[in-house]
Amino acid sequence: MKYLDNKRDLKMKLSNNKILITGGATGIGLGLTERFIKENNTVIICGRREAVLKEVADKFPTVITKVCDLSNEADRIELYNWVAANHNDLNVLVNNAGIQNWMNVTDDNFYEKANEEITTNALAPIHLTSLFTNLPSLNTIINVTSGLAFIPLSKVPVYCATKAFMRSFTLSLRHALQSKNIEVIEMIPPALNTDLGAKGIHDGYPPVSDFVESVFAQMAAGKTELTFGTSEARANANNEVIADYFSKMNP
Repeated sequence: MKYLDNKRDLKMKLSNNKILITGGATGIGLGLTERFIKENNTVIICGRREAVLKEVADKFPTVITKVCDLSNEADRIELYNWVAANHNDLNVLVNNAGIQNWMNVTDDNFYEKANEEITTNALAPIHLTSLFTNLPSLNTIINVTSGLAFIPLSKVPVYCATKAFMRSFTLSLRHALQSKNIEVIEMIPPALNTDLGAKGIHDGYPPVSDFVESVFAQMAAGKTELTFGTSEARANANNEVIADYFSKMNP
């Protein structure tokens, strides 16, 4: 399992980084923001809602905020240019922002919602990855995928497809960026108690704080594929099936 052995020589330290977290004001992104600040990192968060960003900045005065609509290509380019001009020592990109729509292909607005999900969940992180790998200081990319990348829930068909896409992209990206010495880490959450999809849908699931503590422990242990709860078995089963083929296809 040359490229799927889930171990690394420790490249990313957990403190003294400058980190951009997309969607860092709510849900998993907020949990990561709080934990990275606790570890003495400088954290930049971006999101569409200025008021929500301000709430986080009021609670964590060291956080740096940037209003940005990641579904808009011009905003993504402007975000990168702003970081390059003002924070050119940024070394960690966390592609976390995502949306989830509960819908059916027969819905009148299915295509509109699908387009929005694909743009935010897949196209935006691909574009940001392409942009931010131009930063000489960048040494780590963290992609937040999902346990639904392995087994889809048909009520959120496009969300699952975008996460499967990002899972595949992350595996290729990790291999492709070895020559640039950029580490690629995948966080694979199961369902957690967030407002993803809508308020109340995930109330019965584990808190984000439990997930965050687990993935930080795994990063400290040198893992590049970070699982929690039910996502662990799904990821392990997938790796057992594809690891040998991946190594043969990507020498």
